Amino acid sequence: MVASETSLTLVRRIRAPLARVYAAWTDPSLLGLWWGPHHTRVEAAELDVRVGGHFRTVLREDNGDRHEVSGVYLAVDPGRQLVFTWAWVSTPERQSRVTVTFRTVEDATEVTVLHDRFADLQARDNHRRGWTESLERLAAWGGIEGGDR
Repeated sequence: MVASETSLTLVRRIRAPLARVYAAWTDPSLLGLWWGPHHTRVEAAELDVRVGGHFRTVLREDNGDRHEVSGVYLAVDPGRQLVFTWAWVSTPERQSRVTVTFRTVEDATEVTVLHDRFADLQARDNHRRGWTESLERLAAWGGIEGGDR
């Protein structure tokens, strides 16, 4: 399996200032307002945004199912990039990596999510839906619905 097959990249323009979008990723009280697929809500968000710091989020689905993901920040470049590991509590041996890049583009902030090192194609495809819906929620939270690129 080629490495690129087990990664996904999504780019979204959020019609909000870069500082607001970056804060949405780094402030637990803001993350809880948009994080996760449409059918979920954040029950808990703990973020220690520094190299070596940990994050943990707990999502509750509308049907009551609970999901917990956690990881460690590998790189933090405020306002520019976050890199962190990603592992569901149900499958801690399947650790992947997320790189989120932020940049100002015209009157918006472009967010690029690269999630790589998936164990298999099914894991990649399952995360595509989750990240797509999370970014839709972030765009709506940011103020004005942003367009995909």
